[in-house]
Amino acid sequence: MTSRSQRRAPDAEWVLMYRKGLSRARIAEVENVPASTVAYHLSVARAQDAGLQEAHDGAAGGAPAARVTVQTMQRMNDLIAMVRTEGRYPSSKAGVAAERSLAAWLQRRRHDAAEGRLAPEVRDGLACLPDWQGTPRAAADQERWQQRLAELAAYRAAGQDWPRHKSPDTDTEHDLGVWLHTQRYKQRRGELDPARKKTLDAAVPGWSTGRTRGRKARPAPDTQGKPGLD
Repeated sequence: MTSRSQRRAPDAEWVLMYRKGLSRARIAEVENVPASTVAYHLSVARAQDAGLQEAHDGAAGGAPAARVTVQTMQRMNDLIAMVRTEGRYPSSKAGVAAERSLAAWLQRRRHDAAEGRLAPEVRDGLACLPDWQGTPRAAADQERWQQRLAELAAYRAAGQDWPRHKSPDTDTEHDLGVWLHTQRYKQRRGELDPARKKTLDAAVPGWSTGRTRGRKARPAPDTQGKPGLD
């Protein structure tokens, strides 16, 4: 039996509730379904009915979507240019303040979209970017991935060889080695996101090949004086 959350979008009852002024979060609470599911159904409904958002705002007594400024459009264009050039979205943990600011702007637009308050000009402009709205879990995963990449780049810039996931010398080498091993494994299986591969190629060239000098020689164990090892 198909659940409400699996029905073909948009769900007529949810659309009616939204039209009468109920928020996305309130509909999700009443229907006991994820808010992200309701948001998806409502986004489909708004695409089919241009007057739905205005009807919702009027019934809810809320303000319409924020006015689009020149600065907003410039930020949108900056985001699009970055994604197309670098193959990734901005990180809130980036070392550059401008990128952190752009990441915060994107997060606010994602919130606006989830609440149905995103200006049409911004919504249409960002539509050219794949999965720009994302999900909290996907956003967190991307943040972690970008952080590991930054750590690996810094590790290599410090003169270190490629980190090993087996028999590492430090915890840092182990953590980076495991992460890098995972990226290589996905690359070999054709499962690595092309945007992430492009980012890796640019940030840490040679990542997929790794060490060419072999393993470091390790000192032989001291067996002097130990019985049975003569």
